[in-house]
Amino acid sequence: MNRRQFTKVAGLGTAIPACFLAASDGTEEIIDIHQHINFQGRRNDDLIAHQKAMGVSKSVLLPSGSEVALASTHAGKSNGLAARVFGTEAAARFAAEHPESFVFFCNEVPDADGSVAALEKWLGRGAIGIGESKFSLEVDSPAMIRVYEVAQAFEVPVLLHFQEGMYNHGFDRLPKVLERFPKVNFIGHAQTWWGHIDAKHDPKVMYPTGPVTPGGLTDRYLSDYPNLFGDLSAGSGKNAINRDEEHAAAFFLRHQDKLMLGTDCADPVGNGEKCSGSGQIANVRRLVPDSEARTKIFSGNARRILRLG
Repeated sequence: MNRRQFTKVAGLGTAIPACFLAASDGTEEIIDIHQHINFQGRRNDDLIAHQKAMGVSKSVLLPSGSEVALASTHAGKSNGLAARVFGTEAAARFAAEHPESFVFFCNEVPDADGSVAALEKWLGRGAIGIGESKFSLEVDSPAMIRVYEVAQAFEVPVLLHFQEGMYNHGFDRLPKVLERFPKVNFIGHAQTWWGHIDAKHDPKVMYPTGPVTPGGLTDRYLSDYPNLFGDLSAGSGKNAINRDEEHAAAFFLRHQDKLMLGTDCADPVGNGEKCSGSGQIANVRRLVPDSEARTKIFSGNARRILRLG
């Protein structure tokens, strides 16, 4: 897609043609693969209202691990995913109370005592994946390898939060993990994941700005590895799209079978500037004019990868 074609589709400097806009009246199914219980203290009633306001029909709850003081949790500072998020038991209970609208992953601090047993227990009780794995560990460390082995045994995906200097270190070594576990579906998320859509990305910059130089690691990984997928959530995902919308439109088209809508926003409202999720939903509607591609990103890929039926 060249710049002239993109301008016509995305409306750079002009109004967006109505025929390119998706319906915003609830006729499109939206599955949100990234939400949390007690996110920054948000009440459960507000979470329900938030998801409804965004037009989400089903949400995946990503819990924290146990509260332990280890180097992997920054001596406890990153317990609750550094966002006061509750653990798997709370996510499972909430999903059981709202089975039509919520499902849940399980999580545990990978190098904590009994982590494998804890993951196996919850996967046996209905968890459909592992994550958000957000710990200060090498992505290919023995503790993380044990997590992937559990995922492989239970045939569930793993969602990884990549943040330089903080969580899941060694982004350049991710391909070795993907090759070692070809039957495990990995889902990438967060600042380092999205920064690396740019071939000239500076790993120290969490929210880069300006035009994207094509050929970044994330783009290449998505193209080269069939078991790797992208989570569009959070300010990092929204920033990656907004910083260069011409690149984003082509990125959506190129990876339409690999991207899943996630929100990961802690606000109680579900719209407005503070809600990155509603902004990202609007981005998909605006930059993905093809209805089949948009359906994949909004719900189809999640149904397939998370086995939601």
